[in-house]
Amino acid sequence: MNREMSYLLGMICGNGEVRRGASETTISIEIPHKKLTTEKNCDVRIYVRASITDIRTVLEPLVGTGLNFTQQDNYSIISFTKRNDEYIMREILRYIGNAVSHENIRIDEEVFSFTHDEKISFLQGFADVTGYIRRSNYFFKPYMHRVYLEVPHNWYLVSDICCLLKDVNIPVQTIDWAHPNMRDGNLVKYEEGKPDFWKKEHQIKIWANEFLPIGFAVLHKREALTQFAAELADGLEAEGKNPKEVTHKFYWEGNGKGKVKPQHPAENDTFIPSEIRGKHYDSWKQIAKDLGYKE
Repeated sequence: MNREMSYLLGMICGNGEVRRGASETTISIEIPHKKLTTEKNCDVRIYVRASITDIRTVLEPLVGTGLNFTQQDNYSIISFTKRNDEYIMREILRYIGNAVSHENIRIDEEVFSFTHDEKISFLQGFADVTGYIRRSNYFFKPYMHRVYLEVPHNWYLVSDICCLLKDVNIPVQTIDWAHPNMRDGNLVKYEEGKPDFWKKEHQIKIWANEFLPIGFAVLHKREALTQFAAELADGLEAEGKNPKEVTHKFYWEGNGKGKVKPQHPAENDTFIPSEIRGKHYDSWKQIAKDLGYKE
């Protein structure tokens, strides 16, 4: 294993699609643009095109020159096709198993045995295709900035990523699970006649300063992270606080008590994994623990 391969595997796990054929396989990786302008009002698409040059430098030694790049207003796609008997494709398919997309992929157990630097590279690849950092992502105070990693539908991948973050000593601030007790905890949307409102993507949220060791290869995300991590540190220091003492906490190191939430009629919905289906949750931490992200 090396850092380049780790980065590629992270991208595939985060937002990849796998089209297997009898003799060759095509891998497509989507980089979404949620906003068309950066925090500095620059065109995100230009930044992504510039970042692709850096990403090519990482990936082309692995996949060769057959790396394709296409771009639309709201997303860019990197893709390549290789014969199934080529070493790089055999390795990719070994790590992702029978998965066909990020919606059913799991992080292979072997990844948890990677070196620290390889794990960081895997997480950066994952973050480049799932992560966002925007000024609107703050928590209560306008300088308490966070990175969001968005994972559609794949409950187990959320837990896998959080466990890998724990391995590199990066705590998760919170997980916004796509669970009725979390996304519609007071049944507001349910009572408005929107019973499926809660069926969204999962969001892993991490303090900006804690995310710096991983960072982004995509340029506009990297610039925003640097800026917002500095703002977070400056804001806490202005209050006389040590930033690390505030942000470097795993959920099991605290004893905060959450609010008791009412039962939701959708707690038995088949959208929810069987392991936790039918259970009532008052906190995201309880779901995380039941799905394997724990001390």
